Amino acid sequence: MRLYSVSVTGILSRPRFLTSNEHLDYIAALLDDMWRIPGTKIRFGLDALIGWVPGIGDAMAGIASCLIVFASWRRGLPRITLARMVANILLESTIGAIPVVGDIFHIAWKANRRNYRLLLREREQPGSSIKRDRVFLAVIVLMFVAAVGIPMAILIWLLRLSNG
Repeated sequence: MRLYSVSVTGILSRPRFLTSNEHLDYIAALLDDMWRIPGTKIRFGLDALIGWVPGIGDAMAGIASCLIVFASWRRGLPRITLARMVANILLESTIGAIPVVGDIFHIAWKANRRNYRLLLREREQPGSSIKRDRVFLAVIVLMFVAAVGIPMAILIWLLRLSNG
C-alpha cells in the first residue's frame, strides 16, 4: 500500500490516505488485527510482530500508530480526543517494551483500533465523549504518578532509615 503519491516532477504531494475512513480502517487492521490465531478469536497485526524487534520495534510501531492520530488532527478532532489517542499509543508502546508481557498487551490493547473508533465516534457524535476522554487521561496520569511516586517514596524512606 502506498501512503503517498509522487507527481510527474517527482515531488511528494499530500498523502491521499487522509481523506478516507476506509484507508484508516485498513491501517488500524494492518497494525492491530490483520491475522487470527487459528482455532481462537485472538487477532493480531504488524504492531505485535514489529514489537519483537529488539530495541526499536516498539518505537517503530508507535510511529506507525501516529498515522491515525495525524489524520484525526487534520480532520479537526478536539485536542482532548487527540490527547487520548496519543495516550493510547504511549501506553501500548511503554508496556509493549516489556518482554512477553508487552507482546500480550499489544494483542489485547489494540491502540490503533481504539484510536480509529475514537475518530469515528467524534465524527458521528461530535463532543459527546469529551468528559470520558478527560476521565481516561486523568486515570492515566494518576497511574503514572503512582507508578513513579510510590517507588520513589519507598526508596527515600529506605535511604532515611539506613542513614538514621
